[in-house]
Amino acid sequence: MENRLEHSYARSESLISTHKVLRNTYLLLGMTLVFSSVVAFVAMSTNAPALPWWGLLVGFYGLLFLTNATANSATGLVSVFALTGFLGYTLGPILNRYVGTGLGDTVVLALGATALVFFACSAYVLTTKKDMSFLNGMMMALFVVVLVGVIANIFLAMPTLSLALSGLFVIFSSGAILLTTSNIIQGGETNYIRATVDLYVSLYNLFVSFLQIFGVLGNDD
Repeated sequence: MENRLEHSYARSESLISTHKVLRNTYLLLGMTLVFSSVVAFVAMSTNAPALPWWGLLVGFYGLLFLTNATANSATGLVSVFALTGFLGYTLGPILNRYVGTGLGDTVVLALGATALVFFACSAYVLTTKKDMSFLNGMMMALFVVVLVGVIANIFLAMPTLSLALSGLFVIFSSGAILLTTSNIIQGGETNYIRATVDLYVSLYNLFVSFLQIFGVLGNDD
């Protein structure tokens, strides 16, 4: 009887902890999305210049390392806003390019597709409570393929390869949303700052990839 009570108590504590991480993750994710949207709007309004590919990589991975290193302290909150603000800035020139060429509808369509994928993947895991850890192997393989493709495209700059990479990014990001949400539900991810970064980066990649795909499909030239 005592063992059952202890087991029940431990399970209740685990559920409370999981719900807290999930709640804090979605709250922080919402705040970072708003913040990065404001930064993107300011970047658009001021016609901020686009960063070179190496500047984007250095800035992203530098801030990502800083965020992971400080995830267990209050400084992690500052780091996560610095990272998402930086990525928001990078969206400004991208969005200006689409809007400036009459593809404003593409931006709206990409935003809607991103939201649809995120809510569908999140709802599936939250509803079924399914353990998605079996995706780990596939995600690693996809990461290697995408990384090789990105490096190759830096030198080749082929439109077909760029479009194929965007499709792979959509699949990879969708899998990342499933896996991150599952890790929270299953108790594998207990840090809401790291979980927020994972989900935000997935949303960012989804949005940019859908922009690329819909931009090509909607271009009459």
